[in-house]
Amino acid sequence: MTPPRPPLTGRQRTLRIALISSVVVVSAAAFGYVGGWLAPSRLSPGRIVDTLEHNGGDHPGFRRNHAKGVCVAGVFEASGDAATLSRAGLFAHGVQTPVLGRLAIPGGNPYAADSSVPIRSFALRFTEANGQQWRTGMNAMPVFPVTTPKAFYDLQVATAPDPATGKPDPAKAGAFFGAHPETHAFLGWIKTAKPSASYVTESYNSLNAFYFVDANGKRHAVRWSLVPDASDAAPGPAGDADYLATDLNRRLAAGPLRWHLRVTLAAPGDVVDDATVAWPADRQQVDAGTLTILATQPQESGPCRDVNYDPLVLPDGIMGSNDPLLAARSAAYADSYRRRTTEEARGESAR
Repeated sequence: MTPPRPPLTGRQRTLRIALISSVVVVSAAAFGYVGGWLAPSRLSPGRIVDTLEHNGGDHPGFRRNHAKGVCVAGVFEASGDAATLSRAGLFAHGVQTPVLGRLAIPGGNPYAADSSVPIRSFALRFTEANGQQWRTGMNAMPVFPVTTPKAFYDLQVATAPDPATGKPDPAKAGAFFGAHPETHAFLGWIKTAKPSASYVTESYNSLNAFYFVDANGKRHAVRWSLVPDASDAAPGPAGDADYLATDLNRRLAAGPLRWHLRVTLAAPGDVVDDATVAWPADRQQVDAGTLTILATQPQESGPCRDVNYDPLVLPDGIMGSNDPLLAARSAAYADSYRRRTTEEARGESAR
């Protein structure tokens, strides 16, 4: 039996308290620096969210981006083919994992017409049997426009609506894109992109890279996509600003909706920390399983309303890459979540 430790002397207690206090102070200082509190000129999550709020308008209680959307619920059934790449329990053959998701369009206006933007998004929260979660936000586009949080902030400033016209100033936007050649791939795509008539026929991409970690601790750089079974989108009804939700409910009334989760593996030399660079189409892919959506709930009262789809909430077996956008997304999502839930608690929500 281990003998009891002798009581601490006064000097030892003082040293221990000092040590604990120093750790708290250092941690707080580091957190303050990340938050921008100790460096007012430094880009902070709050400043990023401020620009989104400015551009999208004042809509208390709503997300500052992807404000318009609908909750969906379903299940993910693993094929087992990704189990050699990741030790995450949800990839084991035949495992069924409940999923809570949200389909949405970009922008801070929850009343925007579905045809106002050509991009759709899909956020998911997988909850494993052991309680660990995987949260991911994907977009129906091939690449992200910019590489860094600062460039994303500058993009929001450059494309802010002009008070006189309600639209971005072409000169400011043009100057931004001219100074950022990394946006060329995105611009090449968006020039021909058109608003789809259905959430269900879209493929959604992680854009950022992550690492799958296998049972031996080996890391595999990956991106993932949701690829739909459906491919029969028709033009949205004329005059219906909310045709995406209408189409989604109509399809669900006829039966469940399915996507395949396809994981793409990077090859040696592929860029892992830059979401503006697409990997070549010949990269190895693995069908990790099938996502089945069974039902919808309205966003104002559905269970996804209070979920922060932070892309760095990851289970054992998945890790974030060094892409700087990941940490920025995580911090900005947290700030947006804090604002909207505080507004709801104060009764300021416009819902």
